[in-house]
Amino acid sequence: MLEIRNIEKYYGSKNNVTKALDRVSFCVADGEFIAIMGASGSGKTTLLNCISTIDTVSAGDILLNGENIADLSAGELAGFRRERLGFVFQDFNLLDTLTIEENIGLALSLNHADPHMVRQRIEEISVKLGIVDILEKFPYQVSGGQKQRAACARAMVAGQSLLLADEPTGALDSRASKNLLEIMTQMNREMGATILMVTHDAYSASYARRVLFLKDGRIFNELLRGERSRSVFYHEILDILALLGGDISDVI
Repeated sequence: MLEIRNIEKYYGSKNNVTKALDRVSFCVADGEFIAIMGASGSGKTTLLNCISTIDTVSAGDILLNGENIADLSAGELAGFRRERLGFVFQDFNLLDTLTIEENIGLALSLNHADPHMVRQRIEEISVKLGIVDILEKFPYQVSGGQKQRAACARAMVAGQSLLLADEPTGALDSRASKNLLEIMTQMNREMGATILMVTHDAYSASYARRVLFLKDGRIFNELLRGERSRSVFYHEILDILALLGGDISDVI
């Protein structure tokens, strides 16, 4: 589904250039659940921003289903984000003046989709994510965990092919974090969602099937879960993080 080819990203002027990404390459297969980890400044958020087209690469290619996103016009990029990418952010990004139902279906409504189809899609995904009973409420009336479920529903309601999650558990307590990660696992296994999650948290990363570790803008290591339990995988992630060196508190 997703192919990253030797991408580089530079910031700054000619006399003061910072290399945030240094020839990063990897592929994401349809239906994978991948976590990206690294200390502060490792390039993980920059990588996600480039994939999501929030930022542009300085060199290299990013292909989604064989299409190079660098070749898209501004109008095509807007449609690409709206129709093919789903986003789950740490702070939910729900609009307080809209109900949960209206938040979930906002992108479809803006696309002038058939109202009956919009309602049907919202009901289908809300049942799967267990939030049918809060659809008429406003974001300030529900819990953080329910807001994050709503954000997940919004990210998947239009049938987006790739879900991008930026520190999705960062604003949640431990119980809500566990619930969200289980929901994301359900979305991956039962709904076929392809998920790319940036996280500093080893516990969150242990829910993924593969973990990429970045250091100084490069892929430092890669860990596959295989048939191992999540608990075993979690401790293997911690071992790799220890090898990264530096301030381990940044990544654990």
